Amino acid sequence: MRRRTGLAMAGVAALAWGEWLNWRWSHTLVGSHGGASEAVVVLGYRNPRPTANFVNRWRVRAGIRSVAAGGARGTRVIFSGGAVGGRVTEAQVMADYAKSVLGFDGTVLLEDQSSTTWENITNVIPLVEDADRIKIVSQPAHALKARAYVRRQRPDLAERLVRADDYRLGEWMVAKPLLALYGLWSLRRLKAEERKVTR
Repeated sequence: MRRRTGLAMAGVAALAWGEWLNWRWSHTLVGSHGGASEAVVVLGYRNPRPTANFVNRWRVRAGIRSVAAGGARGTRVIFSGGAVGGRVTEAQVMADYAKSVLGFDGTVLLEDQSSTTWENITNVIPLVEDADRIKIVSQPAHALKARAYVRRQRPDLAERLVRADDYRLGEWMVAKPLLALYGLWSLRRLKAEERKVTR
């Protein structure tokens, strides 16, 4: 009985830890910059088939709801990712899903040359540098890494980074401890100032 109780408590603690860490990452390196124009950058995930896989479908939905959450009229959605895992680019796969399945009819731009997160940011900067607000959409750790890359490549754009709607309490709950472990590994090279939660 004690063993079961201990395992249950450990499970609850792991879920709470994963939830907290993902929440923390979603609130790091973001501000509350205002303005009329907004760019929502959705980062792609390796996609070997010509239709969006589970991860890319979720990222597209998070990107679309980030537009709704902001309510900005001058919003453009930028799907970013090259043909890393298949013949069709991640950007095109995500755009097709957004339009044909989700019925999104807003402004869409494609960045289809990137094969790494660093390249994602390098290649989308010309598409976002005139926007008042910039949202980056992915799993929270990956989005934080991308925001850190914005700060490194274009510090002048860092103050325009705002939260996307890619973290929700309870969403991906069972997977969040694993995502948290992977996130800790992938963010290990971030500097101390790139890890501070926005107050």
